[in-house]
Amino acid sequence: MSQMRQTSGLTTSTSHYTSSRTTNSASIKALQLEYSKLQKEPVEGFTVKLDDDSNLYKWHVGIFGPPDTLYEGGYFKADMEFPPTYPFAPPKVRFLTKMWHPNIYENGEVCISILHPPTEDPQSGEHPSERWNPTQNVRTILMSIISLLNEPNCSSPANVDASVMYRKYKEHKDNEYETIIRRQVNESKLVAEQEGVSIPKTLDDYVAPSRIGATGNKNNKKSIFSSLSHENDDDLGIDDDDDQMADMAADDDDGYYNESD
Repeated sequence: MSQMRQTSGLTTSTSHYTSSRTTNSASIKALQLEYSKLQKEPVEGFTVKLDDDSNLYKWHVGIFGPPDTLYEGGYFKADMEFPPTYPFAPPKVRFLTKMWHPNIYENGEVCISILHPPTEDPQSGEHPSERWNPTQNVRTILMSIISLLNEPNCSSPANVDASVMYRKYKEHKDNEYETIIRRQVNESKLVAEQEGVSIPKTLDDYVAPSRIGATGNKNNKKSIFSSLSHENDDDLGIDDDDDQMADMAADDDDGYYNESD
């Protein structure tokens, strides 16, 4: 039974504080697990680092343009901000690099089903199964975004002008879309050079991190990129370790994180 607490004339329930502590503890455990795994077992196509070592809720991301696409050779910076209720609510992803894309708003925020809360929204045209669920993770999000770069969803665009231009490009009516993307790729290369970032130039370079992983296996690990499609987000990179995150809220052990009353 929850207790009532009187503070400055306001009566509040201690159950609110208990719930908040449990939620924060669960999200921190999930993020610690994911971040540690990505450092030990890098995945092709992107890098992650913390904005601040004391803040697990904001990550800096570097996304490399996939080979054999307009984005090949590009280096695109983004921020991921996680809510205290993660992994039961999705993070927000916003590109810091200027992006001209049907599914990226002008402020850089990414619009993709996997980042939408798991609620019923008949107006969106999205099936609930396409939206966020606790089995998704940073890896599935970023691999979906990498796929989305070259395969935009123009049925519900965040940038209507980019969507129209992309359609004309695909119909071989206009090359302005390609011109803009190649210019942005070239600009991103200059940023990578300034920051000392090595951009993968071949498919072998692109998939090398995931081949090596934590086991040093350079030859037998199949590339996720080779079979990636953003239409099958539920199948991306989920394994036994990732499934632990769906159970985090049930664990009240504060071994990773201690919050004072």
